Amino acid sequence: MKVSNLLKTVIFGLFGAFGVSCVSSESVPTAKNIDIDKYCGLWYEIARFDTRFQRGKYDSQAVYEKLDDGRVRIVNSAKNSDGKRSSVEGIAYAPNTGDYSKLRVSFFFPFYGDYYILEVSPDYSWSIVGGASKDFLWILSRTPELPEDELSKILSKARSFGYDTSKLLFNSNLRATCKK
Repeated sequence: MKVSNLLKTVIFGLFGAFGVSCVSSESVPTAKNIDIDKYCGLWYEIARFDTRFQRGKYDSQAVYEKLDDGRVRIVNSAKNSDGKRSSVEGIAYAPNTGDYSKLRVSFFFPFYGDYYILEVSPDYSWSIVGGASKDFLWILSRTPELPEDELSKILSKARSFGYDTSKLLFNSNLRATCKK
């Protein structure tokens, strides 16, 4: 009986932690014509909604690498409260071949979650990322900081998609909070 309850807890925890969703993928609009080769590389997290799997972390970074088979290798890393960086590796694929705006991502096979590129700047210097529902939101940049005017435009864009940007946790605040 104890093993069964533990197994249920682990399974439900993983589903919750990685945003596996049964919500219709039509609920959130995504960017058009994502050039995955331009999207690949290093991204810095500027802000995010609170997630169980990132709680207590700051200075998050993600590195994307397109593989020969079209899938995308992802290495996410962040600093813990002790200042040490930890990382996790995952894999993503585009369920609609060639449409890299909607990816399915797994950090613990066989569990997959949604990774939707909602908007990307024309020069691929920043990106707004969410999921099939509005429970997840990340603002990413090629640089660790964004100018205030540019960030303001990005936040406005996220609000236009229906996201409550007042729930965003900004890396600059997380850095100060997590180091205490």
